[in-house]
Amino acid sequence: MKDNMSIMTMKEAALKTIEEMPETASWEEIEEKVRFVAALEKGLEQVDKGQVIPHEQVKKNLESWLTK
Repeated sequence: MKDNMSIMTMKEAALKTIEEMPETASWEEIEEKVRFVAALEKGLEQVDKGQVIPHEQVKKNLESWLTK
């Protein structure tokens, strides 16, 4: 699941994210977007490493959490 974002440095990815935002973006919107993209990248790295929870296990966990 590697893409161009994985090839870029973190700084390059942050700059690209900011550059794609509208000129009217607020500091809060910029921060939120950069954090969101960073979280997505981290999640994709975890998937690539096999650090995932199978869907059936997630369903079981949710069921037990919601019945407490």
